[in-house]
Amino acid sequence: MASEAAVTDDNWEQEEGVPSLSDPFIQKYLAGRDALVEQEKKQRSDRAFRENLSPMASEACAIVDQIRFEEQQTLWTKEYEDSLASQHVDVFPGMMFSLAKSRMEKSKLWQIIKRMPKGTLLHCHLEAMVDLDWALEEALATDGVCIRSDHPLSSPAALLKTGFSFTYSKTKAKDDISIWSDQYVSDTLIPITAAAESFRDGGREGFIEWIRSRCTITPEEHLAHHQGPNEVWRKFISCFPILGSLIFYEPIFRKFMRKMCKQLLDDGVHYVDMRAAFYTPYRCLGQEEFDDGFINMLDHMEDEIELFKDSAEGRDFWGGRMIWTTVRSFDKRRVIESMKQCIEMKLEFPDLIAGYDVVGQEDLGRPLQDLAPELFWFRKKCAEAGVDIPFFFHAGETLGDGDSVDENLFDAIVLGTRRIGHGFSLYKHPLLIDMVKEKKILIESCPVSNEVLRLCGSVMSHPLPALLARGVPVALCNDDPTILGQGVSGMSHDFWQALQGWENLGLAGLGSLAENSVRWASFGDAGSKEWLQDVRDGTMGKGIRAKRLKEWISKWEKFCAWIVDEYGVDVNLEAVD
Repeated sequence: MASEAAVTDDNWEQEEGVPSLSDPFIQKYLAGRDALVEQEKKQRSDRAFRENLSPMASEACAIVDQIRFEEQQTLWTKEYEDSLASQHVDVFPGMMFSLAKSRMEKSKLWQIIKRMPKGTLLHCHLEAMVDLDWALEEALATDGVCIRSDHPLSSPAALLKTGFSFTYSKTKAKDDISIWSDQYVSDTLIPITAAAESFRDGGREGFIEWIRSRCTITPEEHLAHHQGPNEVWRKFISCFPILGSLIFYEPIFRKFMRKMCKQLLDDGVHYVDMRAAFYTPYRCLGQEEFDDGFINMLDHMEDEIELFKDSAEGRDFWGGRMIWTTVRSFDKRRVIESMKQCIEMKLEFPDLIAGYDVVGQEDLGRPLQDLAPELFWFRKKCAEAGVDIPFFFHAGETLGDGDSVDENLFDAIVLGTRRIGHGFSLYKHPLLIDMVKEKKILIESCPVSNEVLRLCGSVMSHPLPALLARGVPVALCNDDPTILGQGVSGMSHDFWQALQGWENLGLAGLGSLAENSVRWASFGDAGSKEWLQDVRDGTMGKGIRAKRLKEWISKWEKFCAWIVDEYGVDVNLEAVD
């Protein structure tokens, strides 16, 4: 035993016959496995983008890789894990969003991602793009804004679950009744200022905090994965009527549109394709009655987007369009009525209406197969009206495998969708993956949304890397930032999570995703063949898409030059307190 102890590790390896890494046959093995890795990477959707990186961009990507590695050692530490000990969680890069958010916003990678030109935002829901604190302050400062409730908000249970909304009225408001008392009568309008000041737990500040808790998925709700997706979806859906009622009054709505465009541009987003369910009614300035339809809302939306583009602060903003959506749980009559409105609004606002979609929880809503009669009716009526309204379907936002919800992906592709919202379950379908690639269908991926709505435990278990590895075109999107906890309408949180969570991505991969968002944006109307050719041509085309792609590439190169200038020499990385 004594003689064995005296043997050095090197001598022991030689005596046991353990080969060295430098041995020729081990080197041959390593060369073979490296070649296999490189062969697989040639199938990635970002391969062409990586191969065409400029020297400056390549250097910037290498610097970001270094910063990422260093922050993994210094940011996600045992000390930070100890601070979360009461929540019984492990700390790791790409951990659950609500736990990581405050930490990520202190990192150098965050400062880099905030500056990144992210291209366009292709998947977001208008009501959930609100800066909530700002909107509440606007409501409190706007004469005539009221709050109403289904029942008295006089108990903790009522504050947690009872439905309420905001509205405008100067003639029906009652300031001598408390919405917080048992004497409150359902649907009585109470001035929002009176309700806020009389809130029992903290007055106005407590009122704002309560509204925030009802309009966002709290960290506690996010982390309760054992309750399953349906429970969190119930909370998620309940937020939309509240948020819609808060902003769908002309004075606030106009300011909201300008602020949203400004926040997007500040976050490196130059264009947005919005969705709205057209469920919450709209009211014009000073009117006691709601509008009959949404013509005024769309008019004000288009007006404010153009005004922002024409302003000094908005000169780099390319614009925004609307994908008309119908709630998928509607019965046949309500779906048809929504489709009629869509066609009418397309005729009225040809430059604003970009396409059509159905929204709502796929697991509990009608599948596309069931909606097929209405969808074919819609196509026929569009042709009769002389308008082309393409499909941009939500599909595959589910954990299912082979059920009717999962099979929405088949219908979306067969029905000719140009992009797929979420496509979370697509990775399970090799045939559909090939079809998506062949048909140049982009996946609008929303990692933070998918995590918070309990489709995955963290970005680390998100299936998007599987799609990228198979060559599927993807763009990152933020979906519903107000409700999901991002706090702002930009996309930096999704970009940061992707960069920190997926080793194969890197800054070059993020750049490819941003470029995709420009390539597949709905800048203007185009027939199916023209759309496909335009997407294929990219910068080699002759239209607005090629122009925007060239503009984005210029912004990307300037961004990479900034990284090299800012972080290229003696990168100073300090642990965050």
